[in-house]
Parts: sequence; C-alpha cells; structure tokens
Amino acid sequence: MKSSRIPGFYKMSIEERIKIIKEFAELSEEEAKTLRSFNGLTKDIANIMIENVVGSMQLPLGIATNFIINGKEKLIPMAIEETSVVAAASNAAKLARPEGFKAKASEPIMIGQIQILNPCKDAEKKLVENKEDILDLANAQDKILVSLGGGAKDLEVKWLSDDMLVVHLLVDVRDAMGANAVNTMAEAVAPLLEKITGGKALLRIISNLAIYRLAEAEVIYKKDVIGEDVVDKIVKAYEFASLDIFRAATHNKGIMNGIDAVAIATGNDWRAIEAGAHAYAAMNGYKPLTTWQKNENGDLYGKIKLPLAVGIIGGATKVHPIAKLCLKILGVKTAKELAEVMAAVGLAQNFAALRALATKGIQAGHMKLHAQNIAFMAGARGEEIDIVAKKMIEEGKIRMDRAKEILEEIR
Repeated sequence: MKSSRIPGFYKMSIEERIKIIKEFAELSEEEAKTLRSFNGLTKDIANIMIENVVGSMQLPLGIATNFIINGKEKLIPMAIEETSVVAAASNAAKLARPEGFKAKASEPIMIGQIQILNPCKDAEKKLVENKEDILDLANAQDKILVSLGGGAKDLEVKWLSDDMLVVHLLVDVRDAMGANAVNTMAEAVAPLLEKITGGKALLRIISNLAIYRLAEAEVIYKKDVIGEDVVDKIVKAYEFASLDIFRAATHNKGIMNGIDAVAIATGNDWRAIEAGAHAYAAMNGYKPLTTWQKNENGDLYGKIKLPLAVGIIGGATKVHPIAKLCLKILGVKTAKELAEVMAAVGLAQNFAALRALATKGIQAGHMKLHAQNIAFMAGARGEEIDIVAKKMIEEGKIRMDRAKEILEEIR
C-alpha cells in the first residue's frame, strides 16, 4: 500500500528519493531520468513558452511527505528557493496523521469583465433581457469547452458610476485555469453589449478575484500530539493576525509559501493566484485566509478558504516536462482536485509557521537549514558543507565570518 509517510526521506540521497517517487507515482524510467537531469526544459520548449529566450532559471524541486488529503496519501512537489518550507509542510502533515486534511473545491467558475462606458440608463434591464443571446454568442467561441460541460453560464451587471457599468460573464472553464477561454468570450460579446447598451466597450479581461472558484481545507491537530499549551498559543497567534493588518500580511505570506510552491511546480500562474488570494483577504478589510480555534475536545481546529484558479490542461502544465511530471506525482485528475491539494498545503504551511512562531521562534528551524547555504557561500564544498554547518549550529553562530573561520580550521 502506498504511503506518503517516508521516515528519513530528508536524509536520503537524491537518487534514493527519486527511486521512491518513481515507485509511488509509477513513473517510467524516462520520466525518472528527466527528474534526475535537473533540467527537462529544452531550448526548443523554452522558446515556445515565452519571448526573447536566452536560457532558463531553475528552482529547487522538493517533495513534501506525510500528506493525507481526503483519505488519499499524497506526495507534494514544491518548487521554491526558501529553506525550511518543504520541511515545515512535511512536519505539519505528519502531525495531522492519520486523519489528515479534508478539502473541497467549488465549480471552476471564472469571471470575465467587460467595461461599458456611457451606457443608456436602462442598460442593466436590457442586458438581462438579452442574456441568452449574449451567452449563446460567448459559447459559440469554444464549442469543445461547452461539450465538456463548461462554457458561459450566467451574467452579472453592476453600475460602477453614473457613466460606467461592468458586465460579468460567468464561465465554467472545467480543468483549465481559464484565462484564454474567458478573454476570448469577453472580446467576442463586447460588440453585442455595445449594441444593447448604446455604450462603448473598453476593457475586456478575466478577473483574478475568482470568488466563485473557491477551495477549502480543514484539519484537526490533537492536543495530545501538539500539546495543550501549543493549541492555546496558536489560537492567540491567529487572533493577532485577525486584529492587525501588519501581522495578517505576513500570516498570509506564510500560507502562500506552500500554495505558490505547488503552483510553480505544476506550471500554474502563481501571480494570478497571489492576486486573487490577497484581494479575497481584503474584501471586508484585510484578514487572515485561515482561522484557528479550540474545539469542544480542546484540540486545534484549522480551516482555510480562498480562490484558487488552477488548471491541469493548457499553458505550462502540458508543455513543461517537469510540470507534467509533478502533476503525475500528485495523481490529480481534475483542476478541482489540484485546488484541494493546494488549499491543504497552504493550511499545513500556516500551522507550521504559527507553531514555530508561538514556541521556539521562526529563526531556530530556519537558520539550521540556512547554515548549509552560509557554509557554501563561505567556500565550503562537499563534506565540508555539513561539517561547517554542524559546527555553526552547535555554537549558535550561523554567520559568514564564523563559517570562514571554521573552514580555515578544518582545512
């Protein structure tokens, strides 16, 4: 039986880790070879993905272990440059076992906005009366999407000022992020909207505030596992974020450490996800994206809810070789399932950060992992890196000058 609980995974060699991933995700030898190469993005592929290509910039790709999401064991690919993030997520997932995380996502409805300038006074009424014609025109742009059960489903009309209104085209984009489909539809219906309203259509573009495409996850951390005092401290840490915007910003940044890392690994638009998450957090005054409270048993209950417009088809998800492999490792079959995974990872990441902050402080774990980076920058190579890092940790002096001194001593 497959399990994401892999004790000592962080101690293994890269080759040993890849062997485990190969078996877990049933990768072919060629796919495993792509992982081993630390590349996979050829010049030809890079050149069709963006303009003016001169090379590629790689990020470390790690695997968060121990996750159980909706009863399924999951290994989570995470692409990120920040130390401690993957380790923190893995540890948070371990402490949530065996129940793990429960997650759900709503239907993949995206909003296409059409800005109308100087419309007639009864424009809203006319648009509602002609809704079916507008939706039919939008759906004529993507018959394949419609055949899969997606397509334009509804309209919203809102006056923004005396001379400006906005039409929201609500589109079910199925397993895509949806920008191309929504933008195409918005541009196609704009002339019809002008005719109906007597106004002028200006901007026609998707909104990254996907309020109808939400993902949620919840978890319970047992007081007997994490300690009653830790439960109380995390609840108070959450209250701090709920009352103070300066803390809330950093609270939410920690959540996005996990979500962005999965988004990048799977070739999704992390910038759109970030924009949507923070806009959602600010809809009623900027607030935390998670909530933490003590339940009736004295255990810690956590929940996250945020918009997650992600896809498993289109864009880099089906072009970049590593993104395709990461989706295979995750074993997700729909965009909704990917959103559920990302929400769970964000919740785990938040727990790990709050636990560290409320107990030993964020720097303790972070600087231990950072010690190897300092040792490398000081000139250590091979086995020297671990020797220098270990010595700095023992002394509590994780600094460049001390690393150079230790390096001189052992050489």
